[in-house]
Amino acid sequence: MTEVDGVLTQDGIGEGDGLERLWTPYRMAYIRGENKPSDSSETKCPFCRIPTLGDAEGLIVHRGETCFVVLNLYPYAPGHMMVCPYRHVAGYVETTDDEAAEMAVLTKQAVRTLAAVSQAEGFNIGMNQGTAGGAGIAAHLHQHIVPRWVGDQNFMPVIGRTKTLPQLLTDTRELLAGAWG
Repeated sequence: MTEVDGVLTQDGIGEGDGLERLWTPYRMAYIRGENKPSDSSETKCPFCRIPTLGDAEGLIVHRGETCFVVLNLYPYAPGHMMVCPYRHVAGYVETTDDEAAEMAVLTKQAVRTLAAVSQAEGFNIGMNQGTAGGAGIAAHLHQHIVPRWVGDQNFMPVIGRTKTLPQLLTDTRELLAGAWG
């Protein structure tokens, strides 16, 4: 930064901030919205397509009767799972009693499984409904289960806008599916 006649201007790349940089190229697909459906129809919905795939290919951890559990393709933390109804429904109040009950049961089992295999010390559990509510895919309801550890992400997501993941998604899926009880 240079000040000339009381006006600050940016010259060149400026001074370094002293922070390390982590290369996370897998996040660019999410940032660019490359896998985001082009419309809200069932035919374009990834949560409708995933159950048609094999478990390993679809990153499915468990299949229930009305809902399934899948790893998040763009996780906030290692083991980040989602519980989704098979039915293409956008809002929680639109679920049937059976869907809502199974979502609750599968969420509890996801927490138990994550605690057992990863010694998670806490969890963020929630649904973002509608685009204004922060849902990346608003047309198909999904509940997030994000395992947390004291100091796990620290400043990385907030300041560094970077998530750190110590394990491949396929390895995480295999571990969780094998421990699902």
